[in-house]
Amino acid sequence: MRYVSHLPYATKEEEHVRIPMSDGTQLSARIWRPTSSDSEPVPAVLEYIPYRKRDLTSVRDSIHHPYLAGHGYACVRVDLRGTGDSEGVLKDEYLELEQADAEEILGWLAEQPWCDGGTGMMGISWGAFAALQAAARQPPSLRAIVIASFTDDRHADDMHYMGGAMLSDNLAEAGTMFAYATCPPDPAVVGDRWREMWHERLENTSPWALEWLRHQRRDDYWRHASVSENYQDVRCPVLASSGWADGYSNAVTRLLGNLDVPRKGLIGPWSHKFPHLGEPGPAIGYLQEVVRWWDHWLKGVDNGVMDGPMLRTWMQDSVPPSTSYEERPGRWVAEPAWPSPHIHPVTYPLTRHRIGPPDEDRTVGEDRTVGEDRTVGEDRTVATDGPLGKDGAVGEDAAMTVRSPLSVGQFAGKWASYNAPPDLPYDQREEDGGSLVFETDPLTERLEILGSPTVELDLSADAPVAMVAARLSDVSPDGAATRVTYGLLNLTRRDSAEDPEPLEPGRRYRATVQLNGVAQAFPPGHRIRLSLSTSYWPLAWPPPAPALLSVHEHASTLTLPVRPTDEPDEVTSKPFDEPEGTPPLSVTRLEPPESRWEVKRDLVDYHAELDIVKDQGLIRFDGIGLDVGRRAHERYTAVADDFTSVTGESTWTMRFQRRDWNVRVVTHTRLSCDEEDFFVDATLDGYEGDRRVFSRTWNEKVPRDLL
Repeated sequence: MRYVSHLPYATKEEEHVRIPMSDGTQLSARIWRPTSSDSEPVPAVLEYIPYRKRDLTSVRDSIHHPYLAGHGYACVRVDLRGTGDSEGVLKDEYLELEQADAEEILGWLAEQPWCDGGTGMMGISWGAFAALQAAARQPPSLRAIVIASFTDDRHADDMHYMGGAMLSDNLAEAGTMFAYATCPPDPAVVGDRWREMWHERLENTSPWALEWLRHQRRDDYWRHASVSENYQDVRCPVLASSGWADGYSNAVTRLLGNLDVPRKGLIGPWSHKFPHLGEPGPAIGYLQEVVRWWDHWLKGVDNGVMDGPMLRTWMQDSVPPSTSYEERPGRWVAEPAWPSPHIHPVTYPLTRHRIGPPDEDRTVGEDRTVGEDRTVGEDRTVATDGPLGKDGAVGEDAAMTVRSPLSVGQFAGKWASYNAPPDLPYDQREEDGGSLVFETDPLTERLEILGSPTVELDLSADAPVAMVAARLSDVSPDGAATRVTYGLLNLTRRDSAEDPEPLEPGRRYRATVQLNGVAQAFPPGHRIRLSLSTSYWPLAWPPPAPALLSVHEHASTLTLPVRPTDEPDEVTSKPFDEPEGTPPLSVTRLEPPESRWEVKRDLVDYHAELDIVKDQGLIRFDGIGLDVGRRAHERYTAVADDFTSVTGESTWTMRFQRRDWNVRVVTHTRLSCDEEDFFVDATLDGYEGDRRVFSRTWNEKVPRDLL
């Protein structure tokens, strides 16, 4: 990162500005803008999130907001209602009130004397959600958005559920927001009202996991604020980005394929980070790209920002398995549109632990469907002289079975890599021991894929509720297996996430598992492995009981989005500038951080545990004399293969202190189950010094809904 102090515009900062809402609530904003905007108005750019502008995001904010202000924009960072120094209570994500507030903020900005009447929105994660959702409401001043690490589909492709299976991040991120929503405002900003505002939050907040758990189907709760419900609602230009190591690796291409507005996409090797801070590297000069976007769409500069490809992405080279990478080797490639004319689905049949080659009379890259003229349940034979004749069961409709132990998934990493601590998947060989595995012969030439692989399964199960986890791995000649991508499917949601149906034991079904999007190169000599398991704990919550899954060969297939290696990349050797930003705020570390990611197994009582600690230590924000500490502890346990023994726990401690002020919030959420119900046990405690001034406990039951 190159820090720059000399920018085209001199700037000034207003640390705390109150923005009034129509119901009388006042939201807190921090504003950076050109000094000249007092007499020469400029466009305003809003970032709108719940993560505390005065302290927790202040260092990150100081890198990009002053930078953009120095290029001629009024950058406005607003704390959501009920967070940071804004009044009110935050009870859940993406509520109608939150979106109405965003519209009011944009209207207020457009009317300020230093604003020329045009606005944009930008952000990562929640901030990107907020911008995309605001765009769908079409506020009159909003001319363009810039979004990173987001989704357009809150049920199918967020931290809650994947393929109808519940992710453990549904609990982990609920624990995060349970803590953030109950933190106090800063007395140095709000004065003596801080205690009243804090207790309003404490008294009116409940564990976020409860509401998310009450909606196990795709219902109106999830449809609200899911832009995928009607892409035509978005009428302004969109610059969208994400990373292959992020949980949000799919939405960029969906927007490119479904929006009908000027749009550009960018996907790097990154985790859940802005591209100019991207990890794993290489990070890029993202802020320079953003300036060009705003210059064109907010100032009308004819700078060619829409020239060139629609999508630029990092084609990842093969790497050994690791829980973290500083850099991912690869190269930038480009696509003129999405879906891309360069990419062709190639379908491979699955048979007796092999991923068979495509039909011999087809060429790689040609569209094809395997088994489309066959009826599920019909017996089939395999020709002995065909490409699958080596190992297939000739003359019979063979099935392969799998019932996975709960240990499959302990090396899965996080749903979304946050890079603290290392949280990428490790070597998949141990995971594959409890899975049904299919594998190609060693590749004779390089194979590249770009997009979302799919697995089509002809299957049956011996239980009414079952799941399948499909993992695609790059297997090197020495046997090490690096997970490339994966997907989950709760088989009761095989036809509908809105109206699930139990499985009829023994009956055969067709089910399609869509894997997360990826750009990956497989070198010659390596194998491509597909692994299927019936559990993936703790990344996903397991079904009520173990299920035996039978996968019928020949009609089961793997389809890869193949990008021929002779396609032009359409990218220069240096497509992006080096990352740059303004110098970050000064902080002093008072206590060291702690990171832990431990897998534990006791072979006496068969207790297994994944223990994760993310402790930021204690940091002093030098400019405001405030010390802040954050500690998150996640713990996931199980006993043997008892699917009702699984538990997940999320504990957060948030500390805020200066010489005359010492406040602490401690939240704890525990999720457990039996075959019929989920159980949520939670506590919330607030402290002033060593004295507990607030305490509340929840013990609630939520029925399982074919989950």
